Amino acid sequence: MATADDVRTIALSLPDTSEKLSWGMPTFRVAGKIFAALGDDDASIGFKCPKEDRAELIAAEPEKFFVREGHDDNYAWLRVRLAVLEDAGELRAILVDSWLQAAPRRLADAHPDLGRSAAS
Repeated sequence: MATADDVRTIALSLPDTSEKLSWGMPTFRVAGKIFAALGDDDASIGFKCPKEDRAELIAAEPEKFFVREGHDDNYAWLRVRLAVLEDAGELRAILVDSWLQAAPRRLADAHPDLGRSAAS
């Protein structure tokens, strides 16, 4: 089971990432843009996800993915329950994808090992 410590370790291992407390919760940023945030109970994270992909992900795995009604509706943001993730590899894939969406292109391009192809 993934934990808040795993989120922090993986997120902070990504290039030019920092942690900042916002709304009483730890958020992870690249170039000042939030790409992930721990939930207030440390049991879930919010991360960048294109709006057009959210419904499909939620429909496929509703026990794993969700949006907080009235809060995430207008944003390219999705949430995942940490306890339901398969392993640290799945958590890393989610965080890397979110980082790539938030990172400036020059920074993402400087780290081809992170897989810019999906975001190009």
